[in-house]
Amino acid sequence: MRVISGAAKGRRLKAPKGHALRPTADRVKEALFNILPHDLSGRKVLDLFAGTGNLSIEALSRGAGAAVLVDVSREATRAIEENVRGLGLTERSRVLTASVFKSVRMLSRREEKFDLIFLDPPYDKELVGETLKAIAAEGILAESGVVVAEHSVREKVQERYGALVLADRRRYGDTQLSFFGYVEGQR
Repeated sequence: MRVISGAAKGRRLKAPKGHALRPTADRVKEALFNILPHDLSGRKVLDLFAGTGNLSIEALSRGAGAAVLVDVSREATRAIEENVRGLGLTERSRVLTASVFKSVRMLSRREEKFDLIFLDPPYDKELVGETLKAIAAEGILAESGVVVAEHSVREKVQERYGALVLADRRRYGDTQLSFFGYVEGQR
């Protein structure tokens, strides 16, 4: 697993030893970042179920202004902290060891908004829909922001969760990327 572009291009990321993670494959990550705007300058990123921090570290490498990385596993957040420290991204990142749902509520209470939210829960656990509902209910996505949910093609993902509406869907083998945002004027 490596950073594929930007300031940290080619640098390897560490994963927690013996921890059952399913990091985003390089080809899926590359496709994802080809779909997203190429200029991420100043964008604020939220990485839920962050694992190794793979997606938000890629965004930071490509110029994102700040990232909050959330994972419930202390082993995972230790690896994330080591990755951001090793890449010199500590100043622009905040790592939280907590449940995604608790973190979303806390970020909402602090009135934080994110331009880009990555959501990559364990496959086939029906967490995508529940997390999208929480994001919509708490209103943490910026007005023109995008939520990218990575999930198994077997997991049923609806076209709408509150004010969040499916804008695009792409399939890569067993992996599907679903892109959500607000419909103009319907937030």
